[in-house]
This record gives sequence, structure tokens and C-alpha cells, in this order.
Amino acid sequence: MASFKDDLSGRFAALGIIIFVVLGVLFSRLWFLQVLAGEQYAELAEGNRIREISLEAPRGAIVDRNGASLVKNRPGLAVALPPTAITDKPLISRLSALLGVSPQEIAQQVNEKRADPLKARIIKHDAGIRAVSYIKEHRELFPGVEIESEAIRDYPNGTLAAHVLGYIGEISDREILLPDFKDYALGDIIGKTGVERQYEDVLQGVKGTRRLEVNASGRPLRVLKQEDPVQGRNLMLTIETSIQAATEKALDQALASARDQEMSNAFAGAAVVMNVTNGEIVALASRPIFDPRKFLGGISKRDWKRLNRKKSYYPLNNRALLSYAPGSTFKPVTAVAGLETGVASSTEDFYCPGKWTGMGDDWPKYCWNRSGHGGIGFVSGIAESCDTVFYEIGLRLYRRRLEELQAWARRFGVGAKSGIDLPGEVRGRVPDIAWKKAFNAKTPQYAQWMPGDTVNMAIGQGDVLMTPLQLANMYAAIANGGTFFKPHVMRAVMTPDGRLAAEKYEPVAVRRLKASREHLRVLQEGLRQVTTDGTARSAFEDFSLEVSGKTGTAEVAGKDDFAWFVGYAPSSSPKYVAVVMIEQGGHGGSVAAPAVRSILAALHGLPTDMVEAHDESR
Repeated sequence: MASFKDDLSGRFAALGIIIFVVLGVLFSRLWFLQVLAGEQYAELAEGNRIREISLEAPRGAIVDRNGASLVKNRPGLAVALPPTAITDKPLISRLSALLGVSPQEIAQQVNEKRADPLKARIIKHDAGIRAVSYIKEHRELFPGVEIESEAIRDYPNGTLAAHVLGYIGEISDREILLPDFKDYALGDIIGKTGVERQYEDVLQGVKGTRRLEVNASGRPLRVLKQEDPVQGRNLMLTIETSIQAATEKALDQALASARDQEMSNAFAGAAVVMNVTNGEIVALASRPIFDPRKFLGGISKRDWKRLNRKKSYYPLNNRALLSYAPGSTFKPVTAVAGLETGVASSTEDFYCPGKWTGMGDDWPKYCWNRSGHGGIGFVSGIAESCDTVFYEIGLRLYRRRLEELQAWARRFGVGAKSGIDLPGEVRGRVPDIAWKKAFNAKTPQYAQWMPGDTVNMAIGQGDVLMTPLQLANMYAAIANGGTFFKPHVMRAVMTPDGRLAAEKYEPVAVRRLKASREHLRVLQEGLRQVTTDGTARSAFEDFSLEVSGKTGTAEVAGKDDFAWFVGYAPSSSPKYVAVVMIEQGGHGGSVAAPAVRSILAALHGLPTDMVEAHDESR
């Protein structure tokens, strides 16, 4: 019996020790949690109770040079849904029926916007007062649904200047990795194109913050503190609304005119209007147009597909910044190159039989006037756009083997970005020996630079490419005596209350054209005679304003001819240059020149009715 008692006592003692150890461990843990780590866990508990979300800041407004509104904000109401409510199928069904948004789209809005997990996702922007009122009156049917005030981008002039203004949208996974967006979060709205993108740092405001107390399920209970967002700064552009409208109207009329002349594929084009004394862009247009309002709240897949298909002619492309064969509008480069190198003289007489065989009888080329111009001088060759004159100059330049035509093209700004403060500008192209060799690396039999390459380039054909903006900049320099200004659309940055936030933009003279004044005067006279006696005389007949300019009809493989006209006025003291390009529009003299006349008329307060011009030339 004694041994049994001893054994039992031993067991009780062991059990007591175990209990003592367990209690000691528990006491030690409690002491650690409450004393040593108490402050840390209190902070964690507070962190679980308090959430901080960001508040979007209204973007700055955009106005024209006179302060007229181009883009502004208007108050709106948005319906938002917290991520935790997405599993409530009856709720989603009610919202779908009320807002006209499919359950799939609601799920997509909530699931794709990977921002703050607590922040409610907007499922319907600009919801409308009827829908909002119904939700507020029937709260029991819409638990967790929030109504948020928002600043909605508003376009008083509809699609006017859409390619200049651009559109906004949610930042993408790719964009958020860019250095420009290092301080942004997924779900933020940014400028995607145009000045909305170029001046994102100006237009984007400073976010606010809201501190919320939440329950264990993460649902907000009350607002503890709020710092209101700060609206972005306003942007004043060099664009003038009335001239922009006149330019777009003229461009549309030119497209319609081309189709009336049986150019059935003429649905795209561009126009640029620039101040030749300072580089200000007064108007810039591209067709077809897009509607920036379609992007508010996220563009539908259907609309996005339509904007990016060939059949729609890619409306999102800003064609003023894309490159094309310039045709005869390039001829001033050849004219100056010929005079400066001495291969041609302003007093020289040429002979144009219509068929030119300067490279041999096996490689004939033709003037646009198949009957020929007969004897023709240098200045008249410019005015009449005589291809034979420029074939001859091109061949003479080729024979010197110095690539001087290419050098002069670069001096005129071909093959280089102008530096305009708009995204998407391309360089164009100056073809030369090195380029052709690299381009034909896999077909070396075509890599050699031939006489015909220079001859074609001399009339703006072959492989030379220019943008409408480059042509405007080039002719602006011709008009003002040789100064190239940096084209720009920003005039000033303003505070939301309309005060200057920084100094106004000052014109930047980039460089001077190193050509003699006499040679420029010869060129200017040739361009003046284009509208009085040359290829654009029909378009500018009885026009009270003296205009200098150049027609162009560019041949493009597999397509109808592209129509060009570049003109500046007044000829004696130029202030503005205007360029119109119509893709597959036919002849520059009959399609593009009347449009430029209408634009210049608007700039000078003259009647802007489009004239009917018959085809003078290429």
C-alpha cells in the first residue's frame, strides 16, 4: 500500500510540476504581450481599426489663348461598390437593372481596379439624379453602396481639337512602371494622349486623404479626419477656338470635295496653322476625329475596337504628326539646294518637253504636264511646279556625289522632330546611301543608291517622308526669312482661380537657315507666283489677301494620290502659315488649296466660303 501511495504522490507531483510550467509559460506570454509588446500590438490593433484612403483631385481646366473653355470639370455623382459586396448576387442584380450596367461589367470594374482593397470601386460615373435618388431612398436594398461626388471632364465644344486635347483614362500596368508615374497608384486617372498626357504634371492635382474607422469586417463606421484634395493647375493653350473650328470645317469640306471629285477613299487628313513669328500653333486638326467623352469612366470594348480598326481609318492617330510623301511641297528644298551649291541659277532657262530623259532613254520620267512647259525659268519652274526643272537639279546634285540634297533637307528640318509639346510626333525620313543600304540589308541587290533615288527625292517622291507639322515649320522659316521656332501649344500655366502660376511661354528660336537672303527671296517670289500665275491660281482667284504657297500631289504605292497645299500670308509681311493634307484626296491645287484659302480667310476676318478650284497641276 505504501508503495502505491508513494507512486501516486509522485504522479501528483509530476502533474503539479507540469501545471506549474504551463501556468508559468502562459503568465510569461501574457506578461510579454501586455508589458513588453503591448505598445506594438496596440498599434496593430489601431491599424486594423483605422483605414486611410486617398481622394482623387480634380484635374486642371484647359482654355484657349483667349481664356475660352476647351476642357473643364462639372460636378457629377458616381455609384461605388466596396469589394466586399461583390459576392452579394441580389445586390449586383438590382444595381445592374438600375444603372444599365451588366453584372459582368460591374464585376470587371470591381476586380480589375487593383487599388486600395478598402476603397469602393466606381461602377457608374455620372450616374444621374434619378438613379442616385432611388438608391438613397431605398438604402435597405443597396447595403454598402456609396454615392460619391466627382469632377467629370466636360468638353463644351464637343470633339473640337480632340487630337490636341487628348483623352484621359485609368493608368495601366505598363504605365505605372514608368518613371513619370512613380508616385501613382493603380486605379488613378491620367492623361493618355494630347496635352492631357504632355502636361500631366500640370493638370494632375494633389490627392486628399480620408481616415476611416472600420469594424471587424472592414466596413467603414465613421470618418475620423479628412484632408481635401487640391485641384490641378489650369493650362492655357495657343489654340484659338474660332480658328480651330474654321480649320476643322475647312478640312471636312476638303475631304467632301475630294470625294465629290471621285476620290472615293478620301476620309483622312490633317491641317496645321502656325504663327510664323513665334512658333505658336493656332490650330491643329486631324481626321477622322474621336470623341474624348467616350473615354470617361472607361471606354467600352466596342468603341475601342471601332477606334482601332483599319475600316475606321484609325481615328486616334494624330495625322498632323505622322509622316507622308510630301510631293511637290518638298521642291523648295531642292530649289535652295540647287542655288546654294551652284548647280542651278535663278536666271537659268530650262526646257520641259513633258518627257525627261536625263538619265537615259531607258529611264524616262514625265512632268505632270505631259504636253510640257516648253522654255521655263527657275522662278516659273517653282510657280508651275515643273517636274522637269527639279529632275534636272536633282540629277546635277547626284553627280556631285556629296549628298547635298540630303544635307539641305536636314537643314530644313526634314528627318528630325520639331520638338512640339505633343506626344506622338515622328521624325519623318531623309533617305540617303546609308539608309538605303541598311533598309535593304537582306536584299543587297537593291541597296545601291541610284541616280533615280536623288531625282525622285528632288520632287518629294521616292523615300522622303515629312509630317504636316514639319512642312508648316519649314514654310514658316521660309516666310520669316530663315528662323526656325520650336512649335508649341502651351501658352501659360494658370492657378485654378485664373492667376499666372508661372511665366508665360517664351518663343524659342531653334536655329537659322544658312542660306543666302537672295536665294530665299528668289524662293519666296516663286511661291508668291504659285497663287497668282501658277498651280494654285484657280484656288486664290479674286482673293483679297496676297498668299504665297505650294501645291503638292504625292504618289503613294497602292493608294490614290495624296493632296497637299502649304500657304502663308500676307506674302509681304507673313504672320500665319497653314498646311492641309488629304490622304488619297487627289490633286493639291483643287482639293487642299481651297481649304487653306478658307483657313487664311478666317485668320484675317474674310469670308470663309470654300471656292471651287479646277485642277491646275500636281
